[in-house]
Amino acid sequence: MDDTALNLDPTAQQSEQQAIIEGLLSKARAAQAQFSNASQEQTDTAVTALAWSLYKPENAKALAELAVEDTGLGNVQDKITKNTRKTFGTLRDLSRVKSVGIIEKLPELGLVKYAKPVGVVAAVTPSTNPAATPVNKAMMAIKGRNAIIIAPSPAGLRTTTRAVELMRQQLAKVGAPENLVQVLPAPVNKAATNALVRSCDLSVVTGSQNNVKSAYSSGKPAIGVGVGNVSVIIDSSADLDDAAVKICQSKTFDNSTSCSSENSLVILDDVYDDAIAALKRAGGYLANHEEKQLIENSLWQDGKLNRHLIAKDANIFATHVGLGGESQSKRFFMVEETGVGDNYKFSDEKLALVLTVYRAKDFSHAKQLVSDILDYKGRGHSCGIHTHNLDHARELAEELDVVRVLVNQAHTFGNGGGFNTGLPFTLSMGCGTWGGNSISENLNYKHFLNITHLVTTIAEDKPSEEQMFGDFWQHYGK
Repeated sequence: MDDTALNLDPTAQQSEQQAIIEGLLSKARAAQAQFSNASQEQTDTAVTALAWSLYKPENAKALAELAVEDTGLGNVQDKITKNTRKTFGTLRDLSRVKSVGIIEKLPELGLVKYAKPVGVVAAVTPSTNPAATPVNKAMMAIKGRNAIIIAPSPAGLRTTTRAVELMRQQLAKVGAPENLVQVLPAPVNKAATNALVRSCDLSVVTGSQNNVKSAYSSGKPAIGVGVGNVSVIIDSSADLDDAAVKICQSKTFDNSTSCSSENSLVILDDVYDDAIAALKRAGGYLANHEEKQLIENSLWQDGKLNRHLIAKDANIFATHVGLGGESQSKRFFMVEETGVGDNYKFSDEKLALVLTVYRAKDFSHAKQLVSDILDYKGRGHSCGIHTHNLDHARELAEELDVVRVLVNQAHTFGNGGGFNTGLPFTLSMGCGTWGGNSISENLNYKHFLNITHLVTTIAEDKPSEEQMFGDFWQHYGK
């Protein structure tokens, strides 16, 4: 056997890997330099071409099927919906904004803002969305006239590679450089991903926290996302059936692959029994004590989530766990919990059709439970409430360390942008410094722009000392 063909020498492997990345980077820089002078119309045409590469019905279906086949996560129909809905919503957002030349004039401040590219973007994408996330990030990057190189998860490599091929075909069709969008070739591993991140001008990381931390320590600008572990309150004034239907729709979408999927419900005591009944009508199954133990023993293996159970169909989950009878026809599974932390595994993110349920004595207790859950896992990400008392929603926004508080919404559909909310469409949710992130909003096109400020003089705006210090002097003296 030819040992050379096996490439067993680690130094040789590293050298070959670096050569591959340098080749990708050289092509990306050439394409980006060519595209950097594109007009707004040419830029928007390229963005629309990328959107069509995934939104096109046969492509959305084929990539959804490939994703489920490759990763074993989620289900085909919901991935088709995700591929099309996220792409269409992102295209709507991007089509309405300027990203070329002068994007804002503030004559009262003597400022004019010019948009410039950031350069070559490294995009690390997760196995949960191996088609939707690469296309979503590529659309935002190209909106800024950048090039992008995608580092997929190993499990999603085949799907992401095909998505990139389709994007490149559409770019060529509209006369844009194909090498604006590229993908790391097999074999994809942490070393290759880290090398790519260190070589590009900006990295945008969705997925594991190890990847996020590696990007932040790369020496290059990086945008990462935090951990999801969404808690939603069902308040005393909630429309219980409406809340239950929305929670079911959100929890079961793509078998809970979304970081925005509900992981815990905190239900007020005075509506607890009625809320559980509504959740059962919507498709939920409430596990008894013995069944809860069966779920815990199966869902966690050696302290980690069991890859054979996460993001699986409900009937497969029930059969694997050993739940029988009525559970086999249900859409999701509820377990009652009382505590939070390492000794209460159900207070963590589950990426499965399991919903933890807490009983709160009153709204103050409910707030504390949500805060405790977030402090344990998911700080900064988001929470929600079903209520007719907007004062309670405002309290959550004022007091909890989260970027998003959703009111009366199916969390999965609202958190990453919706057609009836003002949040921009994205598949990457920043969690602020609470979640160890550099942004506290949904990732959007603005994060892929450099801005030049033209500064001209205006009438002097210099208050007097009395105006600035008068009140202070009056109360505390000079």
